[in-house]
Amino acid sequence: MTTTAALSTGERTARKNDPGAAPRRRRPGRLRRIGLPYLLLFPALLLELLVHLVPMVIGIVVSFKELTQFYIRDWGTAPWAGLDNYSLAVDFDAPIGEALLKSFLITCLFTVLSVGLCWLLGAAAAIFMQETFRGRGILRTLFLVPYALPVYAAVITWAFMFQRDNGLVNHVLHDQLGLTDSPPFWLIGDNSFIALLVVSVWKGWPFAFLIIMAGLQNIPKDIYEAAALDGAGVWQQIRRITLPSLRPVNQVLVLVLFLWTFNDFNTPFVLFGKAAPEAADLISIHIYQSSFQTWNFGTGSAMSVLLLLFLLVVTGAYLLLTSRGRKATDA
Repeated sequence: MTTTAALSTGERTARKNDPGAAPRRRRPGRLRRIGLPYLLLFPALLLELLVHLVPMVIGIVVSFKELTQFYIRDWGTAPWAGLDNYSLAVDFDAPIGEALLKSFLITCLFTVLSVGLCWLLGAAAAIFMQETFRGRGILRTLFLVPYALPVYAAVITWAFMFQRDNGLVNHVLHDQLGLTDSPPFWLIGDNSFIALLVVSVWKGWPFAFLIIMAGLQNIPKDIYEAAALDGAGVWQQIRRITLPSLRPVNQVLVLVLFLWTFNDFNTPFVLFGKAAPEAADLISIHIYQSSFQTWNFGTGSAMSVLLLLFLLVVTGAYLLLTSRGRKATDA
């Protein structure tokens, strides 16, 4: 047996040193292991191609066409418009461009307030939940209920609560507390922005709470104990330990909340219907109205492409700044 093993080893060594020897074939099992991840990813890549990439390419093509209701049946025959749709969208002196700019500014203000409040409420609740007390598990579950509810069911419920005559909000504010002289309108007029912001924060802050609470689990408790022994108070611990430790988590969280909120279409559409009030005219619902209400899909597609470019620029700049800040902190 020893002689056979020695001969086999010698044959392998000679074959390896012989340049004319035939190359050794890989084992089928190894090839199977290498190709398995790509095989598992193939359905997801196929769905990504069909659901996102193909419609996006078609939308870009449509943005260069004069596609109106007269060419819906065969949109390929629509006349080529070139950059006319883009020029019309960015002409802020014209009614279409002026309305788009106003909607863009409203969306920016709404996004800043919504993301800021979602992060603030989520961080406060997550830090509070780090302490052990009776009923903590029940509170954690209750905090996640808005995030677990379907969007349409939650927003429709809020729409009923914001009704002027028989809604719960006016019943509490006007009938019970007497804070208003008369029941205000929440789904029309200037108050529609406040109603939209309340619904957005209500359904968005549990996600921030969940992510920050998970990030807090990675901070050793020994650091807090050492800081307490050195005389650091609660606010000093949050400022010096919690927030710096959560910086990578917060960077990703803020970016995700920004993209979700800026592109939010379901909330204003379900809350206000097809025609959102002027004070709550988010750019997503504005593009929908420009496309499906006026049947001018070329201009609506151009607005969508401009929105995509804006989000790509903001996301790239944000990632660049955060990566530089991370490198500076590590150095």
